Amino acid sequence: MTTTLRPTGPIQSGADGAQRRTYDVCDNGRPVGSVALAVEPGTAGATGLLSALRIDEAVRRRGRGTIAALAAEEVLRGWGCRQASTEVAADNTAGQRLAAALGYTERSRNMVKTLPEQPPAPADGLTARPMTPEEFTAWERGAIASYAQSLVSRGFPPEAALQAARTSHIRHLPDGLATEGVRLEYLIHEGEAVGHVWVAPFEMHPGLRVGYVFDVEVHERFRGYGYGRALMLRAERIALAAGERKLGLHVVTANTPALRLYESLGYEPTQYNLAKPL
Repeated sequence: MTTTLRPTGPIQSGADGAQRRTYDVCDNGRPVGSVALAVEPGTAGATGLLSALRIDEAVRRRGRGTIAALAAEEVLRGWGCRQASTEVAADNTAGQRLAAALGYTERSRNMVKTLPEQPPAPADGLTARPMTPEEFTAWERGAIASYAQSLVSRGFPPEAALQAARTSHIRHLPDGLATEGVRLEYLIHEGEAVGHVWVAPFEMHPGLRVGYVFDVEVHERFRGYGYGRALMLRAERIALAAGERKLGLHVVTANTPALRLYESLGYEPTQYNLAKPL
């Protein structure tokens, strides 16, 4: 048995600098599966994405998935990638075992909660109000800078990271506070804003449209007093008022306090986002 990758077409190049190509996984020239490879835009080849690895049911459990993944990593090395990333669904235990065996470790996860029929009661002494246009301008400037910094930590050059962060905000907030379905609110205690939350409808995974927490933050000097939980419960009320039945989010695994909070509130993982150095 000789397992190889065979391109199904030319490399697809995007205007944003992304590269994508799909491959057949072949045994002695016969297709038995497929895999998709990509290079994230703006990373100067730093991070490659290995996704949609599939081996036909009839020929599984014979090591073909491992060989195909290793061959895919070699392709990414040839593209100049220094890191490989992949995504594994939470219910794909075989995929999780394969990723672990190949040395991938979890960097973040996507999580979803099915919301209760009745919204949770607000905590005593806490209220919420929408951002004003002036507050939104200041908030967005800081949010773009923060997102850009997170992209730099993933290998983006600073200028490309800033442009990608701006593009993301334009895509998700094309009309600012007037963007359809968007709610940006401050949590208020004794007349002072202690944190904010951004909730909007979003297709989190193909076919899974949810209310989504794009951003939630307790201002630094108010941390440790339970306001994070109060903000997440406020997000539930926002989503329920908009007719949503599920609320989703993304969390970095290293952010242990946030991860524990979401687990305690009933969020469950839908996808693990993994990476390894090449």
